[in-house]
Amino acid sequence: MSETGTPGRYQRTTNGLIGSIIVVVLFVIGIVIFRSIFRSELEVEPEPVDYLDAVAAAQSAGREPAYPPALPAGWVATNVEVSPAGQRPQFFLAVLTDEGRFIGLRQEEDSLDDLLEEHVDERTDEEAPAEVDSGIARTWEGFSDDGGDRAYATELGEETVLVYGSAPEEDMEVFLGLLSTDPVASR
Repeated sequence: MSETGTPGRYQRTTNGLIGSIIVVVLFVIGIVIFRSIFRSELEVEPEPVDYLDAVAAAQSAGREPAYPPALPAGWVATNVEVSPAGQRPQFFLAVLTDEGRFIGLRQEEDSLDDLLEEHVDERTDEEAPAEVDSGIARTWEGFSDDGGDRAYATELGEETVLVYGSAPEEDMEVFLGLLSTDPVASR
């Protein structure tokens, strides 16, 4: 109690507030520096997915997805999506090359222009077609964007197959050459 008989109050000042903020900021900076000194580089490996099971399920449901029956050494499938039966057919496969470059495959009923705009860029330039012997097509329409991504497309029945990504042209063509619609071999 103060001398006047009323309870004492904590005196709040601007200087006290600024001092508290400085202490908190220095504490956070100290934690960040401490963690950066004692932390080793974290290398995250992509989690592989078994895309062949999803392809086999789609095939048993009467669909005909384009897929690579096997991937080159060091390449890994990281995501696969198949629309459930009764819905509009869609198939997606994401692959990372041995150098960590992305290749995506989309197979949908959407138009080529819609797929390019959604998955590559709003503005794509037409490139020379790729002549690749695969189980899907011999000639693939070629596209690129200003960011260096490439895309190749063909028709498979009523659906558009789009292969796109940041991988070099050689890797993209290797991937195109692997594509098939053959039934998945029993494993």
